[in-house]
Amino acid sequence: MLYYLLYPLHTQHGFFNVFKYITFRTFGAGITSVLLCMLIGPSYIRYLQRKQMGQAIREDGPKTHLSKKGTPTMGGGLILMAIVIPTLLWADLSNKNIWISVISTVLFGIVGYLDDYKKVVLKNSKGLSGRQKLLGQVLIAGFTAYLIYVTRDTPPVLKFPFFKEWSIYLGVLFIPFAAFVIVGASNAVNLTDGLDGLAVGPTMTTAATFLILAYCAGHVKIAEYLQIPYVSGAGELAVFCGTIAAACLGFLWFNTYPAQVFMGDVGSLALGAALAIVAVITKNEILLALCGGVFVIEALSVMAQVASFKITGKRVLRMAPIHHHFELKGWAEPKVIVRFWIISILLALVTLSTLKLR
Repeated sequence: MLYYLLYPLHTQHGFFNVFKYITFRTFGAGITSVLLCMLIGPSYIRYLQRKQMGQAIREDGPKTHLSKKGTPTMGGGLILMAIVIPTLLWADLSNKNIWISVISTVLFGIVGYLDDYKKVVLKNSKGLSGRQKLLGQVLIAGFTAYLIYVTRDTPPVLKFPFFKEWSIYLGVLFIPFAAFVIVGASNAVNLTDGLDGLAVGPTMTTAATFLILAYCAGHVKIAEYLQIPYVSGAGELAVFCGTIAAACLGFLWFNTYPAQVFMGDVGSLALGAALAIVAVITKNEILLALCGGVFVIEALSVMAQVASFKITGKRVLRMAPIHHHFELKGWAEPKVIVRFWIISILLALVTLSTLKLR
């Protein structure tokens, strides 16, 4: 919106020429996101407290979590506001990738909201059934994948990092593949959101990494120099990624240990989907698994736990997801969180290194 309102003024006032640059608008969007979180956050948390939207705590989990019972949840609504509003303010709204990303993220947030609403407001501890939640995710992800497929400017291929030429042509199979990536990432972030600030840290590092990847993919000369696929209009997604990272940073002010508010499914499902959509558009699906390795490990730990128990009757972890396993081993919650953040930062650095190793 600001792009259309202010950039035309550059013919009279040279300063407004800065609105042409994605980098400037990305910083502007990021600052706006943080400020929105910081300004709206306290009143938003008070609203959740008045509505008694407190988190239920698993009785079979770590005993240290029992003190968190009643902490306001559904704070992901604050994150969504801090993503959507700055993106619409600072991004080029003629860019199809922006609309696909924003609308799909909001739709995933709605699925998460319905789940949280049933748990917290209707006092249904199970929320949406697994089948209902998965159906909603698959429908939205499938529609999103279809839109990306029919509006693409490049062949539907799966690119491999570290290699210049390696790729697999997917054709129409791109649609179920992309939907799988989006649903998988959404659920992986959801599983990671079990400790104060645990999911927010890796989301920030992954979003910041994909900010750089999106900018490079959308810049003809940079993409040619780095020998990565050029994706027309992908650079504008840097603004979107900037708002994700900044919204998480602002939310972390209230979500850091001990948390004043939890993001709930409305936040975690939306954030995972948003990261995956950017990865799919920029042809970096494999790098999403690398950069978001913490999310992958969390998801795999649950799968391994369930499979082991069904096959052998024994559990491979003391409790899944894996962050609870370390808690039950005696690690303090802040130690688990910070160490997972450190791993996420290292994975982000490895991910960026692939830009020069092709």
